[in-house]
Amino acid sequence: MNDRVEKRMDLKASVSRVWRALTDYREFGEWFGVKLEGPFVPGEVSRGQITHPGYEHVRWEAVVQKIEPERPFSFTWHPYSVDPKVDYSKETPTLVEFRLEKTTSGTLLVLTESDFDKVPSDRRAEAFRMNEGGWTAQMKNIEKHVAKTS
Repeated sequence: MNDRVEKRMDLKASVSRVWRALTDYREFGEWFGVKLEGPFVPGEVSRGQITHPGYEHVRWEAVVQKIEPERPFSFTWHPYSVDPKVDYSKETPTLVEFRLEKTTSGTLLVLTESDFDKVPSDRRAEAFRMNEGGWTAQMKNIEKHVAKTS
């Protein structure tokens, strides 16, 4: 099994537009499907409620690692932590990174989620499978979001 997910998408929007969609907590929530409680702040926990149908019972929690204007935006979280009866806090989180590159047609968005090899073995394969598919859907979501709001 691979220990990282990587997705690339050419977006027909400026780097600054994509950056805003990623790092403004309200915009992030719109395309990601989460109602966040406040802005992203490096070193702090970001919390919210998932709004995606079927996952409304899940609390979103991530620790913001980096926000460097129009460069990397990253956070750590516990992948596929959807069972409210499980305490995932003792697990090593994965690292999610978004990188932007200006292109002739807009922006190349590169997403990586790494460190799946540190997820407990009894849930590693399922967490990887669900997040790999989830990021495919989320890349389409941000593409639609920036296209309609550019």
